[in-house]
Amino acid sequence: MGLPPLGLLLSLCCVSGLPFYNGFYYSNSPHGWNPGKGHGEGIFNGVKLVVETPEEILFSYRGANVTLPCRYHYEPAVVSPRPVRIKWWKLSENGAPEQDVLVAIGLRHRAFGDYRGRVHLWQEREREVSLEIRDLRLEDYGRYRCEVIDGLEDESGLVELELRGVVFPYQHPQGRYQFNFHEAQWACEEQDAVVASFEQLFRAWEEGLDWCNAGWLQDASVQYPITQARHPCGGVGLAPGVRSYGPRHRRLHRYDVFCFAAALRGQVYYLEHPEKLTLAEAKEACQEDGAQIAKVGQLFAAWKFHGLDRCDAGWLADGSARYPVAHPRRNCGSLEPGVRSFGFPDPHSRKYGVYCYRPR
Repeated sequence: MGLPPLGLLLSLCCVSGLPFYNGFYYSNSPHGWNPGKGHGEGIFNGVKLVVETPEEILFSYRGANVTLPCRYHYEPAVVSPRPVRIKWWKLSENGAPEQDVLVAIGLRHRAFGDYRGRVHLWQEREREVSLEIRDLRLEDYGRYRCEVIDGLEDESGLVELELRGVVFPYQHPQGRYQFNFHEAQWACEEQDAVVASFEQLFRAWEEGLDWCNAGWLQDASVQYPITQARHPCGGVGLAPGVRSYGPRHRRLHRYDVFCFAAALRGQVYYLEHPEKLTLAEAKEACQEDGAQIAKVGQLFAAWKFHGLDRCDAGWLADGSARYPVAHPRRNCGSLEPGVRSFGFPDPHSRKYGVYCYRPR
């Protein structure tokens, strides 16, 4: 018989997901360990209960439907059907409590919390107990456990779900290092995003994200990604990597934040308008066009996943002025793709256009 659920969770909390740590993280993959993935096994009366889940991470998009695979079988095979209880739950992440998702006994199913009306058990084949989640939300990414209970025996497998998205640094309108952790969470949510996890920041660093200001992550640690070592960013003698200040006090310490925005189902576009606008006029212009002024996370997602490319700076909902460049060129900022920023200009100035967002 495997570890009981509580023991299993306690054991997971003590495992580092990193190859080693010395203030930097070095690895070709942030997923150097695989606790509970693959399958679990339990033996009773000479019969082994085996639960199978995929080892690879599943990727999907916000608003999509996704199926988290889970099957079980017995070794040796059991001919007569056996009554089992199925439980799916989302594991605790960075201090957040674990969440019950769905419990099923026979034909009776019960979903919990925000999953009500969005999840059901997928049982296309014999002893398949996969979980379908509809209309994925930003907060749905994470690790899910599929548990099969046969009498006094239980075994489980782990499924990891990631959303396609983009990590971006975000700063307070009054300048750097103004957010405590709770304010950082609110700031990302206001930009249609969430605070990024270490895994998401690490993946962004592997893709070339280079940023010298330290920012909050989901686990309340403070880190920053460096691809080009230089004096203002820890010195030239240190190798590139994700540099860490470690855990910080959630209320007292103040930094910037790294946000994560998932791929969009709607459209971000630069509004063609005969003249430049103030911030208030920009918001009104988008509304008159049947849309709303875009948020920072939406602009980053449109640049990353839809190739939005425009050399005109435009207002965004937070009062900043930015423009996305997918194809760098002369007279359009630096020679690297990215979202350029003019900071937070005077909201009454008429120097900018506007980026709008129209949901689908």
